[in-house]
Amino acid sequence: MVVCGDDALAHRLAAELRDVYGERVTLVVPSAREPHRPRIPPPARALDRATALLGRVSAAVARTPSVSSEAPEDGAEPPEETVRILEAAQPDDLALTEAGIAEAGALALVYDDDELNIHAALRARRLNPRLRLVIRLYNRKLGQHLEELLDQAAAVAALDADGGGDAVDADASTTVLSDADTVAPALVATAVAGTSKVIEADGLLLRAAERPPVPPGRPGDPGVCTLALLPASANDPDQEPSSAAGEEGLMLLPDEAAVTDAAGCGTVVLETVSYTGRPVRPARLRGRGAPLASLFSRRLRWSLAGVVGAVLALAVASWLTTGLDPVHGAYLTLLDLFAINDPALGQPLPRKILQLLSGLTGLLLLPVLVAAAFEGLGTFRSASALRRPPRGLSGHVVLLGLGKVGTRVLARLHEMGIPVVCIEADPEARGIALARRLRVPTVLGDVTQEGVLEAALIGRAASLLALSSADTTNLEAALYARSVTPRLRVTLRLFDDRFATAVYRTLRAAHPRALTRSRSTSFLAAPAFGGAMMGRQILGAIPVERRVLLVARVEVRGNAALEGRTVAEVLRPGRLRVLAVDTSAPDDPEAQAAAAAPPPEAAEREPARLVHELGDDYVLRPQDRVLLVATRQGLGDLHARQPRATGAGVGAGGAGARQG
Repeated sequence: MVVCGDDALAHRLAAELRDVYGERVTLVVPSAREPHRPRIPPPARALDRATALLGRVSAAVARTPSVSSEAPEDGAEPPEETVRILEAAQPDDLALTEAGIAEAGALALVYDDDELNIHAALRARRLNPRLRLVIRLYNRKLGQHLEELLDQAAAVAALDADGGGDAVDADASTTVLSDADTVAPALVATAVAGTSKVIEADGLLLRAAERPPVPPGRPGDPGVCTLALLPASANDPDQEPSSAAGEEGLMLLPDEAAVTDAAGCGTVVLETVSYTGRPVRPARLRGRGAPLASLFSRRLRWSLAGVVGAVLALAVASWLTTGLDPVHGAYLTLLDLFAINDPALGQPLPRKILQLLSGLTGLLLLPVLVAAAFEGLGTFRSASALRRPPRGLSGHVVLLGLGKVGTRVLARLHEMGIPVVCIEADPEARGIALARRLRVPTVLGDVTQEGVLEAALIGRAASLLALSSADTTNLEAALYARSVTPRLRVTLRLFDDRFATAVYRTLRAAHPRALTRSRSTSFLAAPAFGGAMMGRQILGAIPVERRVLLVARVEVRGNAALEGRTVAEVLRPGRLRVLAVDTSAPDDPEAQAAAAAPPPEAAEREPARLVHELGDDYVLRPQDRVLLVATRQGLGDLHARQPRATGAGVGAGGAGARQG
C-alpha cells in the first residue's frame, strides 16, 4: 500500500493499514521531520486504541509488547514494523516510482489540495493501470466524474493488455472520498449517542458495543446481531488470561444456538445509532401552502381572531334585535364596519348602537390589517435570511463552525430530524447557504464574544459540537458551555494530539459526570480511507480482541454464493453473516439501469432493510445489494466463487483471501 499526503490524515491512514489490516505501507510525505506531524504509533499503542473502540482496554493486552492490533487467523506471528517513510515534495513520476507504485496494490492520495490529488491520480493510473486508487476530494460531483474517467482508463488499459479480450481487472477501482463526508456520521453519532465509533452503511449508522454477561434466566438484547462471544476470563478482573487462552475462548460471528448456549460470557453486539428525541419541524416557506403561522406573528393572529369574533357577535346581535334575515344582517354589519353604509337616521335605537359599535370595530381593524400587510411582506423578504432560534427550543444540538466539516454535519443532522442551532462568525462561510436553504436557526457572531452562546440557547441544549478550525475557539466555547450547563455533552475538534489529550483529561476531571470527546478529522476519517484501500466494497473494520471483522457491501448479481439463496443459507458461522439488504433496485432492467446512474447531490437514498425486518427466508435477488460482516477468510471464500470479470469489489475479496 502506498499513501501520499501532507497532513495528519496520511499518518493516521498509514497506521490504520499497518495495525488493523496488517499491510506493508510506504508513506510519501513532504517532510517527516515537522514537529506537528503525528508520529505513527508503535503496535502496542495501536492495539490499545483498537481495543478502546469497543469500550474496554484489557490490562492483559496492554502488557503484551510488540503486538499488532490484528493477529493472522492461522495463528502466525504478528507482522513487524511495515511502514516505510519516503520524503518527496510532490507526488511526481519519480516519487511514485521510488515508492514502488508498479508493484503496489493500492494508492491513497490524501493531500489537502484537490488539484494535486487529481494530477497524481492521473500519473498513477498511467504508471500502473491495475492499481486501486483512493482519492481525497471535497467536490462530490467532480469526484463522480473522476471515478468514471479513471475506471474507464483502467478498463481500456486492461483490454489492451489482454490483446482486445473481454477480461477486465476489477482490482483497478477508483474511490473518491471526502474527509468531511466520512467524519460527519461519526460526529452526528457523538451528538446523538455519545460515541463516534460508528460505521455508515447504506443509510444505517452501526456501532459495536461490548456488553457484560447476562444473568441466567434474563433475556439479553442481541442488537442487530452478535459479533462475538468473549471468553469467560475476559469478564473476570481477578484472572489474567494468556493470549492463547483468549484466542481459544473467543468466538466470532456465532449462530443463534451458540449465543443461547453461551451463559456467563460477554458479548460484542452490533447496534444501530438513531435519534429518539423530538424531531425538528419541517422547513417553512418552501413551495406552496405556507402555513399561516409562518406569515404572521402569534400576537397578530390573536388580534385578527378578536376582530373576526367581534364582527360575528355584531352580526348575530343585528339579526336578533332587528329581525332581519341573518345574511342581510351580516351584510349590513360589514357595510357599517367599513363605513360605507348610510347613517341609521330614523332607525330604532338598537340599530343605531350596533352601527356605532360596527364603526368602532372598523377603526380597530384598520391598524390590524396594515400590520398584517407589513408582516407578510417582511416575512417574504426575510425568507432567504437566516432564521433565529425559536424561544421554546430545547434538547437541540449547538453546532459551532460551518466550514467543510460543519456543512456536512449540518446536512446529516437535518436528514435525521435532529433540531440544531448553528453558530458561525463568517457570514460568507461555506455552510451559510445550506443553513439558509434548510431554514436552520443560525447565530452570526464570534463565539468568544459574550451573548453568542446564549443566543443559541446553550442552556437548554443537549450537546455541543465545536467544529471550527481554531482549537482555542473550540476549547473556549466548550469551557463556557460547561460553565452554563455542567452536564452538557461536548465534542471538540482539535488538531494537536497532545493538546487534545490534555483537554480531554482536564474536562473529564472537572466534570466527571459529563460526556466529553476530543476528536480530529484525520482520526475519524482514516478508517474509511483504509477500508477503501482494501477494496471499494469495504466500509470499515471492527476490532474484536486481536481479530478484525470487516463490514462490506457486495452486489448479489453474478455471485454464486449469494444469488438465489436465502439469508439463512448465506450464513457461515464464524466467518460471514448478512446484516442488511438494499432492496431499492427495481426488477425492471431498464429502470434498474436508470437507477444505477449516479444520484444527484441532493437525492436521499432509502436505508437498507435489516435482516430481522426481511426474515431469514428472504431470497436474495440479482438486483439486491447486501451488507455483511465477515472475517477476512470469510470474505475471501465469498469471492472465491465469483468470476473476476463481475462485481466491482473482487479486489477486496482477493485481498481478504490473500491475508486470511
